Amino acid sequence: MAASLDSAIHCSGKAEIPASPAHVNCCHCLHFSRCLLDLPWEDVLVPHILCYLPLQHLVSLQRVSKQFQSLIQVYLANRRTFDLSPIGPCIPKEAFCTMLKDNKVLQNLSLQNCSDWVTDQELLPVIGQNQHLQKVDMSGCAWLTRHSLVAVSLSCMHLQHLGLAHCEWVDSLSLRSLADHCGGLQSIDLTACRQLKDDAICYLAKKCLQLKSLSLAVNANVTDESVEEVAKNCRGLEQLDLTGCLRVRNQSIRTLTEYCPKLQSLKVNHCHNVTESSLDPLRKRNVVIDVEPPLQRALVLLQDVLGFAPFINLQI
Repeated sequence: MAASLDSAIHCSGKAEIPASPAHVNCCHCLHFSRCLLDLPWEDVLVPHILCYLPLQHLVSLQRVSKQFQSLIQVYLANRRTFDLSPIGPCIPKEAFCTMLKDNKVLQNLSLQNCSDWVTDQELLPVIGQNQHLQKVDMSGCAWLTRHSLVAVSLSCMHLQHLGLAHCEWVDSLSLRSLADHCGGLQSIDLTACRQLKDDAICYLAKKCLQLKSLSLAVNANVTDESVEEVAKNCRGLEQLDLTGCLRVRNQSIRTLTEYCPKLQSLKVNHCHNVTESSLDPLRKRNVVIDVEPPLQRALVLLQDVLGFAPFINLQI
């Protein structure tokens, strides 16, 4: 007992209390943190380490110390992709503003799942200082207004992909502004943007000739006029979603077949006025269509076997 006590006494004559396991672990963590922060930030940590961490981990790491907070801020200021969809509902709007306040190089911004809190007040400063944005997804952000879309159109001249699904605040004026300033747009999702009518969609089609993917789904205002204008102007169209566009008919689908040789996918579920007569030529080109073809051939075979054709409701 005396020997163990003597071994814990320093030359100063004071007894040293053996450290607990928790204290040892804490010291190891602090040592690791210091070693990590000693590495070059912009040459090593930012481009080769922090880029592999999910955004939610970066948010947590900011709380470790002021040095880590500064490091994460440097990283976020140079980040080109900012996707809030995994943690959108959990992040305070103040944190969003803080994280992007120094970033002027964003190319990809996704605000999916941020519908509970993101407004023009938070988004407009970010859009205004990031003129290199190529992809913006505001799908479901119900509290935004047309001002955000106008800001995107005026600031983001290189925009190629835009998600506006279920943004019912999108109107003809803001869409026209987008068409006037973002002629290089390649894909846009206007699902359930129910304020839009044929005139705005036709204007978009005439201005954005490079469109490859377009969704006009769940909009009863869309008619053959919109589809035909898209087909005649956007010859490189590859994907078109018309789900639930009740006023679309066979004529516009035939126009689509004629003018869009690169079409790969067409969605016409719940388009009750579109029939197999207009879809069959597309099927022969191996275009993927979300509506199954009629069972007429199967019925003929069944009639040959059974001697009669049973009634089958093809609309199910």
